[in-house]
Amino acid sequence: MVRILFVCLGNICRSPGAEAIMKSLVRKAGQEKFFHIDSAGLYGGHAGALPDERMRRHAARRGYVLDSRARTFYPSADFADFDMIIGMDRQNMSALKRLAQDETERAKLFLMTDFCRPPALYSEVPDPYYRGEEGFEEVLDILENATAGLLQVCLSSEK
Repeated sequence: MVRILFVCLGNICRSPGAEAIMKSLVRKAGQEKFFHIDSAGLYGGHAGALPDERMRRHAARRGYVLDSRARTFYPSADFADFDMIIGMDRQNMSALKRLAQDETERAKLFLMTDFCRPPALYSEVPDPYYRGEEGFEEVLDILENATAGLLQVCLSSEK
């Protein structure tokens, strides 16, 4: 089983988007029993909330349902429970690296855009919160690309 946790700042836009898209891809590939997928935020102020309404609306147009509730990233539990912890941007990655206790935990950290195809297509997943409607569409484009690459990496490493 591959256990993946997507992380952004508030867990209301990017990370729940990545979670929903990855779950959809895994379901379409018939690989659900081999994956555990979740998301969390470094900031706990939105804990318990549904994803941002604008993100849910844009994702729904593409066939994704964002229905997870925001939760806070808990370093001790999440580093123990997940194989891959994937940050959305460099600020998230810096915070995650500071929270990691050792090299074993740091080895679980990845930047979402590292999985984009072609590589280096995007440097990070920007926060769409203050960017308007086009910001949500851009984020979904990046997440679709990166999650497809991530699934490919996970499936090829399982062989």
